[in-house]
Amino acid sequence: MGRAEARKAQQRSTRRAPRGRATGKGRAGERTGIRRFFTWKKILGAFFGIILLGMGALVALYFYVDEPDPNADALTQSNVYKYADGSIMARDGKMNREIVPISRIPKDVKTGFIAIENKSFYQDSGVDLLGIGRGLFNTVTGKGKAGGSTITQQYVKNFYLNQDQTATRKLKELVISLKVDQRMKKDEILAGYLNTSYFGRGAYGIQAAAQAYYGVDVDKLTLEQGAYLAAVLQAPSDYDLATAGPNGTRLVKIRFNGVLDNMVEMKALDPEKRKQLQLPMPIKPKAAPGMEGQKGYLKQAADAELRRQTGMTSQELQAGGWEITLNIDPKKQAALEKAVQDELESQLNRKDRPVDAAVQAGATSVDPKTGAVVAMYGGTGLSDHWASNALRTDFQPGSTFKPVVLASALENKASTQDGKPITPNTLYEGTNKRPVVGSKIPFAPENQDQRNYGDPLMTVQDATNYSVNSVYAQMIVDVKPQAVKKTALVLGMHDRPGWPEDRPAMALGTMSANTLEMAGVYATFDNHGKKITPNIIKSAKHSTRAFNPVESVGGQAITRETADTVTKVLTGVVQDGSGKAVKSSAYEAAGKTGTTESNVAAWFTGYTPELVTVVAMFGEEPGTAKQTTLTGTAGGGRAGGSSFPAEIWKAYTLAALKGVDTAEFDLSEAKMGASQTPSRSSSPSSSSSSSANTPSAPVSPSQNSPDPGKSSPNPTKSTTKSPDPTKSPDPTKSPDPTKSPPILIP
Repeated sequence: MGRAEARKAQQRSTRRAPRGRATGKGRAGERTGIRRFFTWKKILGAFFGIILLGMGALVALYFYVDEPDPNADALTQSNVYKYADGSIMARDGKMNREIVPISRIPKDVKTGFIAIENKSFYQDSGVDLLGIGRGLFNTVTGKGKAGGSTITQQYVKNFYLNQDQTATRKLKELVISLKVDQRMKKDEILAGYLNTSYFGRGAYGIQAAAQAYYGVDVDKLTLEQGAYLAAVLQAPSDYDLATAGPNGTRLVKIRFNGVLDNMVEMKALDPEKRKQLQLPMPIKPKAAPGMEGQKGYLKQAADAELRRQTGMTSQELQAGGWEITLNIDPKKQAALEKAVQDELESQLNRKDRPVDAAVQAGATSVDPKTGAVVAMYGGTGLSDHWASNALRTDFQPGSTFKPVVLASALENKASTQDGKPITPNTLYEGTNKRPVVGSKIPFAPENQDQRNYGDPLMTVQDATNYSVNSVYAQMIVDVKPQAVKKTALVLGMHDRPGWPEDRPAMALGTMSANTLEMAGVYATFDNHGKKITPNIIKSAKHSTRAFNPVESVGGQAITRETADTVTKVLTGVVQDGSGKAVKSSAYEAAGKTGTTESNVAAWFTGYTPELVTVVAMFGEEPGTAKQTTLTGTAGGGRAGGSSFPAEIWKAYTLAALKGVDTAEFDLSEAKMGASQTPSRSSSPSSSSSSSANTPSAPVSPSQNSPDPGKSSPNPTKSTTKSPDPTKSPDPTKSPDPTKSPPILIP
């Protein structure tokens, strides 16, 4: 082949080769496949096209959406609360509001709201797209609800629209805010915002808030007071220092400091002056008209459940329009109030006796078959004590937690240290200050009056009857504290900060709880192990919102065998043990007493087949909320769970069940366990020590069952005084080297 022909052949081959591949000589700028469809020009064109379409849509909406009339309905509707029989309990529709001009609001107070809510208020056009983007990002990433609304947007929501969290409402809010910003002066918008916002305590607007929280008119508010109101506005029900829990208190302090720090950043507050400013405590709340007595507490409980089930904020709820029917039975409610008055309040001298002034009582009564809260006692009234004692979680339940330990042992088929199954007939040492065996954390709890129970062995039944701390401390080690906590949560207790986790002291009830959740735990025992979640709302209706009620009766939380066995054991507490004060021929009852260290709280939690009721007393120093002893209540001695709480429980239960054909417990599946033989060689001869847990052997009633006339089975008394057997470790004291460190419950 000649050179000319070779060159032609090579050219033909090059033309046939794919561009830029075999020959490596593809032309510059040529692209293959999908790249021809996604060029930078096309991507940028599409992006700007979408932006233009969005801007066009906003322009169209701007002219399409008119500025509506003020939302009169949202400002005037009331919420109606009814008893279970349909009778009216209360209304909260009378609006507590006084419109004030912007000139009456101190400059520092106005600046505080701007600093925490919308620093660019005087510069923006009514909306903050970056803020909306941040809020949307927070929602998507689980950091909270979408925020980012300007003061103008919040004013528009309050004054023109409603509190619904819908895309349609948010879009209208955006457009109307742009129009309002064009039409109104900034100070007019700010005044509207401050006069329409809900601050909690039934207060709408800054003037009502100033009176509700500090008892002054708005023009007398200090910088610090205004900063607190700006902070509380975000979540009034959580941030009110009169009712806030530890987390709410922490968060409102952070937000209060944020107000002041932002003011410094805005150069509206001198840094040196800022260092001197402290959070000013608000005054004690007052009950609104019509919310006297227990009505205010019942409304609090219903509102909390409604918010929890719907996700509403306090302001959304206060916008009104709800018809709420409670499960509260007016006859049972009256019986509970009378029982507290007759058995406790009538014996107190709150004016002249400091101990009596500190006494607080709370109670919850539940139908164990439906979970309905049929009666609740929150305190002497909102004007005296704003937070409901039935719902407070700053005290420990003490030995009312011990049945949970037993339930966990039975449910998990746990064994003692020497391998014997734990049942009501299992024998344990009741020796005072007996060090637990098998725990990495040392613990040697005291029994009541430092008594040695059982000489030295006693059944779990007797240990429950007399709430013997040394037995239950060893039992929780045998079951494992983690397993017991799991059982507690399954039964309905809440995992709050401060739970003692792996400590054997947990057996003595050193976590926090309230009467509502403990009623749920015991109702689950009563209902043969089916999970009961107490609820106070029977139904709730609204024209534009839906309410999904609590699923009160769930599946098996624990087996029927476990639940019935626990109930069987707790009937023994009433028949022969620390709960004998509630014994009656009118009903069959099961229950447990509980008293905490230093006698700062006392509980009686009991039930019949028809009713579960938890009664608690708390010692709270007036004005400080500091926990203080109940010893000396009504001029007497120690006020334990078997005293006033048990007496209230019995008086209420007799009245509530009057005329009812009461039933006996169906405990056909209760298993008390086989008799066991103790290993005497391993039993200690003194009360001071023990080398091993030695359960077993059955004890005949003639030997170990408690004599109704005696205070304990075969006790021998030590030489030093000791706390109540149901007491849990005092979180305010330094730890004993033989005990696990105490847990401070907020």
